[in-house]
Amino acid sequence: MIPPGKKKIYIGVILAVVAAIIWSGNFIVARSVSGAVPPISLNFYRWLTASILLFPFVIKGFYKDKQVIYSNWKYLFWVSLTGIALFNTFVYVAGHYTSAINMALIGTTSSPIFATFFAAAFLKEVIRPLRVTGLVICICGIILLLSQGSFERLIAFRFSTGDWWMLLGALFFAIYNTMVKRKPAGLSSLNFLFICFSLGTLILLPFYVWELTNSAPVIWSSSLFGIILYLGLGTSLISYLCWNQSIARLGPSRTALFGNLIPIFSSIEAVLILNERIRLIHVLSGLLVITGLVIANLKKANSA
Repeated sequence: MIPPGKKKIYIGVILAVVAAIIWSGNFIVARSVSGAVPPISLNFYRWLTASILLFPFVIKGFYKDKQVIYSNWKYLFWVSLTGIALFNTFVYVAGHYTSAINMALIGTTSSPIFATFFAAAFLKEVIRPLRVTGLVICICGIILLLSQGSFERLIAFRFSTGDWWMLLGALFFAIYNTMVKRKPAGLSSLNFLFICFSLGTLILLPFYVWELTNSAPVIWSSSLFGIILYLGLGTSLISYLCWNQSIARLGPSRTALFGNLIPIFSSIEAVLILNERIRLIHVLSGLLVITGLVIANLKKANSA
């Protein structure tokens, strides 16, 4: 029989891992369609699709939460702006200037650092030295993957325009992580997501219209429709639901650590889908990230 406290943690870990697995394809998609769909349009289609897919499941229960929604409209606006409109738009802008692996590495390395800082500063979350140790080990694993084990390559690394956009996106995602912890208790998880998705779509709407008049028209195809569906259902609806539930169980800084798994999963997907060869460096970096996650989630690392 698993104690309730441990069960809560196990579920939180599983949910975070599921979200990381699905999100690992987001950077590949962002890069692959960068020449076909402008960044704001891609983000707009993604969240519009997610909102439409979620609508039938919230329509009946939406009315009973209206008072909570009205009372917290400012909070809901800022969550939607940071986690939906800005973060993902910056990811897709970055896809026009840098590689998918750079996007995954920079995003997953920096976001947990930002999230840990915000959790300590604004949520007064106690960050134990053991959790910091786990975070540092995770970052070492990502840096090892980034450098491919070459110190010269690491020293020669320079931030491109796309890398800076990705770093800015990671900052806003960390803000979103911190704010989700304060989700109003009377608001259901599905209604919360629907409001965030819908508000994010509305925030993007005027910029989407502007982009339509200043960019080449999108050439639609069955594969592009499939990608939008994947983004709306997988990387939006399923992933955000899992991630938010993980934050509720583990807290923002602990959950953010699991983002370090994204480039590891991306490497595995490259092997399975693109027939790329897995090398020792991938195994070693993966083991470092997993070791860091285990240390950061030990009871001693999170006890008050």
